This record gives sequence, C-alpha cells and structure tokens, in this order.
Amino acid sequence: MSNLEREAVPTQCGGRGFVVGEPVRELLSPRRVRLGSSTEVRRLLPNLGRRMVGAWAFVDHYGKDDIADEPGMQVPPHPHMGLQTVSWLHEGEVLHRDSTGGLQTIRPMELGLMTSGRAISHSEESPKKHARYLHGAQLWVALPEQDRHSEPRFEHHAALPLVTAPGLTATILLGQLDGVTSPGTTFTPIVGADLALGEGADVRLPLDPDFEYAVLSMSGDASVDGVPVESGSMLYLGCGRTELPLRAGSDAGLMLLGGEPFEEELIMWWNFVGRSHEEIETARQDWMTGTRFGEVKGYDGDRLPAPDLPPVALKPRGRVR
Repeated sequence: MSNLEREAVPTQCGGRGFVVGEPVRELLSPRRVRLGSSTEVRRLLPNLGRRMVGAWAFVDHYGKDDIADEPGMQVPPHPHMGLQTVSWLHEGEVLHRDSTGGLQTIRPMELGLMTSGRAISHSEESPKKHARYLHGAQLWVALPEQDRHSEPRFEHHAALPLVTAPGLTATILLGQLDGVTSPGTTFTPIVGADLALGEGADVRLPLDPDFEYAVLSMSGDASVDGVPVESGSMLYLGCGRTELPLRAGSDAGLMLLGGEPFEEELIMWWNFVGRSHEEIETARQDWMTGTRFGEVKGYDGDRLPAPDLPPVALKPRGRVR
C-alpha cells in the first residue's frame, strides 16, 4: 500500500540509541489518513512517539469497512525501494499487480509479501466483484544495507504455519515464534504473527528477550500485559521479555510485531526507504520520468505522482522521539 499523502513528511528512524532496553507499556494512538476516495486507515507507525519496532517501519490498520456499494481499496501504481510490503487481511480481497509481472488476489489469512529491493512499482485494488467487508493491515519492513539493492520480487503464501494453545491460534506471517517458522523471506531477525484469541482466553506467549515488540489490536476486547488495547491502537512493549500475558474478554484479533532493533539509520520519505537526501531525490526523479521502477501492466488508470520534496535536505538519524 502506498503513502498517498500529498505532502510527504520525512521520517528519520533506525539506530539503537533510543531503543527501550526493558519491558514497557507504551500505548500508541493512530493518525487517520485517507487512501483514495473510499478507504481510511489508522496509521500506527511511524508514530510521534515511536518510529520503528525491529525492522517494522510502517503500520496501517483499516476497516472493518462496509464496501458493498463502494469501489473499496483503489491504490494506483506507485513506487517502492529499500523495503518489503506485507499485505494482511482479516476480511475482503485485494488484487495486487506489480512491475515484475506479479498478479495475485490476496485473501484473508494469506501472506502477500513484496520485496522492493532497488526498485519496484505496484497497485492494489478491491476486485470489481468483492466481498461486503474490507478489514486488514498493511506493513513495511526496512531492508538492511546488504539486501536493499537486490532484485525485486513478490511472494504469495496461502498456507502459513500455526502455533496453538487453549484459546489461541497464532498464524506466523514472518520469522519465527515458539520454534515455528514462516515461509516468507526475511533479511533481519524478525517476527510477525496474527493472534486469534477466543473469548475468555488467558495465555502466555513465549518471546525472545533480545527482540523489541509491539501488539496491534485488529478487533475485539483484549488486554496485553494487563493493558486494555482497543481496536486500531498499538501497544509498544520494549525489550527484555521472555513471555507476554494475553487475555480476551471477547473473541479478539491481534498482531504481534517484533525483531532485533534495527541498527542502521534511515530516511523514510513517501514510499522510499533510503540513506541520504541524494538517494531519495534520485528515486523521486526516476519515478517521475518513468525509469527504473518499471510498469504495472493491466491497471486501468494513471499512476500516482510523487509529492514535492521538502525545501531542506533530508538527513538520516536514529530513533529520535
């Protein structure tokens, strides 16, 4: 999914200097952003108080939206570099097209994973004939220096491994949880898991104390380490945890995001993750002139123009709050 804001704000993120090295309970409120004419998202990362969680650098939560009489998601072709996009649905379908020739309808509990590498472009739209409701999350993972200039590719994994306990079914999107590993390609130590809790569930999830974690609430009534987390909000948990208590007052859906703190300092501007102003400037020019990012074939409409760069040079920094 694209950042469609017409005045893109640069985000300096990465580095270990401001990583919380102990367990915390920091509740992050979303910022509401319009995507096109019919989709509104709740943006949790980057946040005023928290820029990254491990290599996770961008989190949008959308829905549950009734799109029976609406076009639903309509995101025109747009570019990415230096990151992976993770498409995750609880309800509805999203048709993905990209400049490598990828064409895939992504359905609930299926992983759509696009590795931009040096350059890719894609579009996302609800199919013309679509389900009544649309509900999901779109996330970005920053690529480390040694992998960010790789060739672009798209993966689709319809079947993902599970971790189960009484009252809990955890679907492993990326990385490893409790010894179970996702088939999705990763480039840094990371974990992403969808947690389905049954009403009355009271469980403890094993964690890696070297990772920092956050939990996004997708739906239902749940508490995370004793903190009630409303749908569309996210609780940052810091590092140093070996387990995480979860309770559900109703059927609830959560997403666990975690990973080793990302050491490199980054610039995230519009749909690009880079390391310098010059790199971002070149990527914008390449997109506007039609070079490097390829063509999304089959999309009925114009591609998305890039916003103007800010008048001051972009500089990479750490996790400055």
